[in-house]
Amino acid sequence: MSKDDAGGKNARDTHYAKLRRAHRDQRRERGEIPTPKDDRRRRQAEGWKPPALAPDQVFLYGLHTVRAALDNPERHIINLSVTQNAAQRLGLPDSATLPYPVETVLPSDIDRLLGPEAIHQGVMLETRPLPVRRLGALKESPLILVLDQVTDPHNVGAILRTAVAFGAGAVVTTMRHSPTESGVLAKSASGALELIPYIQVTNLAEALEELHGLGFHSIGLDSEGPAPFEATLSGNKVALVLGSEGKGLRQKTRATCSALARLDMPGAIKSLNVSNAAAIALYAARQYLAR
Repeated sequence: MSKDDAGGKNARDTHYAKLRRAHRDQRRERGEIPTPKDDRRRRQAEGWKPPALAPDQVFLYGLHTVRAALDNPERHIINLSVTQNAAQRLGLPDSATLPYPVETVLPSDIDRLLGPEAIHQGVMLETRPLPVRRLGALKESPLILVLDQVTDPHNVGAILRTAVAFGAGAVVTTMRHSPTESGVLAKSASGALELIPYIQVTNLAEALEELHGLGFHSIGLDSEGPAPFEATLSGNKVALVLGSEGKGLRQKTRATCSALARLDMPGAIKSLNVSNAAAIALYAARQYLAR
């Protein structure tokens, strides 16, 4: 083979190799094949099993979540695991001056404990659960949220964050069929779990009756409610009651609420994610209470 022929062959091979890489990258962008990193994470996820946690053991992770927990005087902190980079981003002082143990780790060390899907940003906090809160402590709060078996911790976390943004006094939910305090819930709340009481009750209908005794007017949100939400706002204290996606409010909850209402929407879609519905209702209720 002459030099010219060899040079032509090399050029063609290079050209076809570029075409193959471009085609492969396009398929990755469309999600048809995994990236090497995604493939590695997928294999790790398949072989990972969550550790067994004690009832009084909670793992929190993520910079905003951990920072809020460290700043919360009600948090009982057991241990902080943190990478050097995350420690700088958290602005931690010398570990010798802190009242809890600090362990410098690699990201892979946290991955092994939390799993490869957890976005921990190089920091994990082992703590005890927050103290149990009671409904009687809500006497001074004019606005609270009540969740009837909302099970997704991502949704509940988003609701906690929105509740803090609109100055709600608490988020009340059931002990069964609702997420307990966890890293996923706290990460979704992005620090809000430390800023608002998350109260879990045994019987939601009895809890609503107790709230009525504290002066709350409870409004259950239902896509087929008999009145628009704004028309049902009443009194100086409002408890907004939202049900799970799909099932909505249970019959006993509906019967116990002071009123049932719908969020009127002019568009083609008439139902919203529960966290979005909570945000709209909180805004409207806050505007009403500010009058």
